[in-house]
Amino acid sequence: MEKKSVPATAKPVQNEGKAGSMFASIVIPVAIIAAVCIYLFILGNGANFEGGDNANHPLPGNMLGQVYKGGFIVPILIAINILVITFSIERFLTINKAKGGKGLESFVRSVRQKMNNNDINGAIAICDQQKGSVGNVVKAGLLKYQEMHNEHGMTKDQRILAIQKEIEEATALELPILEKNLVIISTIASISTLVGLIGTVLGMIKAFAALATASGAPDATQLANGISEALINTALGITGSAIAIIAYNFFTSKIDELTYSIDEASYSIIQTYAAQHTENNRI
Repeated sequence: MEKKSVPATAKPVQNEGKAGSMFASIVIPVAIIAAVCIYLFILGNGANFEGGDNANHPLPGNMLGQVYKGGFIVPILIAINILVITFSIERFLTINKAKGGKGLESFVRSVRQKMNNNDINGAIAICDQQKGSVGNVVKAGLLKYQEMHNEHGMTKDQRILAIQKEIEEATALELPILEKNLVIISTIASISTLVGLIGTVLGMIKAFAALATASGAPDATQLANGISEALINTALGITGSAIAIIAYNFFTSKIDELTYSIDEASYSIIQTYAAQHTENNRI
């Protein structure tokens, strides 16, 4: 009977999962506080406005003052941009760590060579050197390979299935860590433009209100402020969405690359086991 084993990667993955959740719970409020501070104390600094008062018009050519005039939507959009940049950096570091020390192609090639030479311990040593998610999954498969090599109470197909199941379980533990926080980036990609659109609409409402004055003559100052607010919010919203879309597509492609490497190494393990035991049966 097959013994139920817990993959060696389970505990580290659980710890990394808790760390990822804690990271998100800390970063989000910090980003909001930082955005409000930037809006009030940097963009709203009196030095950016006529007479040193942020209630007045921005100084000619002063972009910080102009962005401040974008209204209360601006700090929300600043927080969104801070979040997408922060989580992109965090995912970049995490996925790079998941790759391990060597290049993936070189790692898979080395494992395959050791397997072909029936040097399982050597292949495990390569996994220990590689580390990362790919190394962890392949090592779990190799350890199961060794266990099944000494298992005589199961048929060949049952042993192959046990190895394959071990690899699938290890993969299922590792992949969620790679994909963690990507949902935040994908959400930002969807809502950033919409939040910017809200600011655009509010700015245009002010602009049209400036046209509909009781005297019949449009208020040029209010008209300019309304249009400026609309354009600033549009720009910030599109910027956040563009960064999020690029980051999300980049990281998903990297995760696919890792998954492909895991599948390739896993296929080599299973095929090598099947071939060797077929030869043993013939002998």
